[in-house]
Amino acid sequence: MRTHTGFYNNTKGEFTTKALLGDTLVAAVHGYSVDTLVIPKANTVLFYLKRNSIQLQEVTINDTLLNPDKRLNRTKNEYKDIYFKGDPQDILQMGSENRPGGAGLGIDAIFSLLSREGKNARYLQEIIERDYKENIINYRYTSAIVNRVTGLTEDKLLDFMQQYRPSYNFILRADEYQLISFIKESFRRYQSNPTLNRLPPLIPEYK
Repeated sequence: MRTHTGFYNNTKGEFTTKALLGDTLVAAVHGYSVDTLVIPKANTVLFYLKRNSIQLQEVTINDTLLNPDKRLNRTKNEYKDIYFKGDPQDILQMGSENRPGGAGLGIDAIFSLLSREGKNARYLQEIIERDYKENIINYRYTSAIVNRVTGLTEDKLLDFMQQYRPSYNFILRADEYQLISFIKESFRRYQSNPTLNRLPPLIPEYK
């Protein structure tokens, strides 16, 4: 402060300067509170700065709320190998210009149809298809729209949505008005008997 001169520290946070006993040093770093220190008799002084803000690491935000079709296409791309292994294609293969000859049985198709690997691949395809249908329902039958129509929240909202879940075929053909009508009618039933469609708890069997 006496000489009104400034200087910088190195990458280790160390600095050197010519100062007299009783001189005042001012430390200023972006993100920290400014601090002052009076030079004592010692040759070494330390600053302990306090943060005045919270520094966050850089975060990249991606849109994960893909519509069901995009999620299905992404899943198919990630598991494209199972669609190749699980597709028996045409077992009976006919000759062509590039492959002359008569009709015959395709070895790859037979392997896909009968092998355990092919069966497992088709089973996984069924799971992906089932998840796709559930995603279609979830995409339209949301807690936001059910809350807006019924006023239910938290546990009661979850309980209602589990008991009165629309079918995949209904969601495909229903417009917004029909979906809201379904929720209203289901809510009327739910108010009459909140446990009507509730699944019984699983009871383990002891032998």
